[in-house]
Formats: sequence, C-alpha cells, structure tokens
Amino acid sequence: MSKHILKNIEKGKVLELCDLVSYQDGQIVSKTLVQNENVSLTLFAFDKDEEISTHSSHGDAMVNVLDGVARITIGDEKYEIEAGQTIVMPAEIPHAVYAAVRMKFMLTVLF
Repeated sequence: MSKHILKNIEKGKVLELCDLVSYQDGQIVSKTLVQNENVSLTLFAFDKDEEISTHSSHGDAMVNVLDGVARITIGDEKYEIEAGQTIVMPAEIPHAVYAAVRMKFMLTVLF
C-alpha cells in the first residue's frame, strides 16, 4: 500500500509553484500541500495590504518568497524578503507577515 503524504498537487509533472495558488482581491489564499504532526507545507497568495498578524508557532517556519515582496517581522526585527529569497522564523518567537504588494510564498513548518 502506498502512502501519499502530498496532496493538492500533481505528481510526476513539472510545475511552477507560483502558479499553484492564485491571487484574489482583498484576500489571503492558501493551499495546503502537507499537514501532519511533523511538517506543514502551504502555498500562500496575499493581496496587497493583507497580513497575518503577530503570532508564534511550536515549529521553525521557513518562508520561501515566490513572487513580490514579503515584509516579515520576527521578534523586534523587520525584514523585506524578495522573490527567490527565504527566511526562517524560529519556533516560539512571535512573528508576522505583511504584503505591501501582492506576493506569494511557500511556508514550511517543521515540528
């Protein structure tokens, strides 16, 4: 019996991650690819001025920006992360994500 961990994504096909989640006016759109006790893998598309307010996680969270620019706050530090760049938000440290422009990213959380 095969165990399929990834969902909501075609297998055995070359894909552009950026194309797997679409922008919607005034919204944050997410597509979960994996969610279990060890890992969470989610694609996000933020419209301009959308945000996830300050919160913390029990796992290290890596943001890989696919399109646009993410404004990331980790503790008291602020970062601007562009397409092609990544940053890790450490477990238990308050963090937030804001889109000054439309942006897409892949979030990987390891628990």
